[in-house]
Amino acid sequence: MTHDLLTPVPLSPALLRGALELEDTEHGILPHRLPGWARAQNADPQLAMVEAQSSGVRIALRTEATILELETWRSRTAYAGVPPRPDGVIELVHHGAVIDHSVTSGGVTTTIDMRTGAVERDVDRTHVARFAELPAGVKDLEIWLPHNETTELVELRSNAPGEPVASALPVWMHHGSSISQGSNAARPTGIWPAVAARLAGVQLVNLGFGGSALLDPFVARSIRDAPADAISLELGINLVNADLMRLRAFGPAVHGFLDTIREGHPTTPLVVISPLSCPIHEQTPGPGAFDHEALKHGVVRFRATGDPAETASGKLTLEVIRTELERIVAERAASDSNLHLLDGRELYSAEDAEEHPLPDALHPDAATHQIIGERFAAAAARALGPFHAAADQAHHH
Repeated sequence: MTHDLLTPVPLSPALLRGALELEDTEHGILPHRLPGWARAQNADPQLAMVEAQSSGVRIALRTEATILELETWRSRTAYAGVPPRPDGVIELVHHGAVIDHSVTSGGVTTTIDMRTGAVERDVDRTHVARFAELPAGVKDLEIWLPHNETTELVELRSNAPGEPVASALPVWMHHGSSISQGSNAARPTGIWPAVAARLAGVQLVNLGFGGSALLDPFVARSIRDAPADAISLELGINLVNADLMRLRAFGPAVHGFLDTIREGHPTTPLVVISPLSCPIHEQTPGPGAFDHEALKHGVVRFRATGDPAETASGKLTLEVIRTELERIVAERAASDSNLHLLDGRELYSAEDAEEHPLPDALHPDAATHQIIGERFAAAAARALGPFHAAADQAHHH
């Protein structure tokens, strides 16, 4: 099996995990984390961009191959005057451990000048991630796609046939903000939901959307209609960042979101995660904005621009949202024993913010993603936690 003659492995939907829909494009296949009907109801370019980024999406195959190549076409967005994000990483996983990786290159980069609105496009070539000298014999491999780039799959090639692997692990569907998508994590298996899924022995479907956990009804319907053995929702920070709604609208929107999910998953363990600690927004409403003083020095930082006094008229802060989520979940849990609240400060607290500060005042760094993932897996596996059934099931397989 050492010969170097590589042949294409058909990229059938059965090979892909973590995507809700696959789109055929001019380059190949684009995994989407929202279905087409939901995308059609969205007019926000931010959500359109992030749902097409492949956070948590991976190719899973069983093969005797000792050489694999994945050719991809990436799309990136950059902002003039803002330091570029690091390149994406494609990781190869065997037996739960990363055995190789490839840093992405090429593709198309769109640079937006936020001052003038000017847009520049730089087009390069495809990227080939090559993984050679793989262990001999039949093995199950996963290729994790970048969490922070749009990745179109052009071709998968290997020196032996590959076939889909059915997984017996329970499916955990998670929805949240950029922290859940993996902002500031260094690699796709290092985002906190991937860390937690690995520790808990569950299969991740990550609907973490940067800037876009906004209680959109089409997201609730997407969760309702998808298979899931456990569901979690990290809610709050984006509603404050975007200054999207007032307290009067927030409560009913949360109820509606939960009602919709319960239509398809009436008894599935469901945990609502209130906001993680974020000092700038604890008592100060949004909107959030770039800190232009920091940008002058080439540093990306965010700040809250609202007035704390406006909470009296219903403006949202993280403290307001935590109180309201506690009330709503407590009320509903009286008749829904599978609904739980996890205070986000158990995952990242004000003390953590002192010890592991948010580098840009909004997103945890790579090391903190690991800590949050470990804490979530522990919280979820507690005797009364929402995922003990999933954890038990995983141990039996």
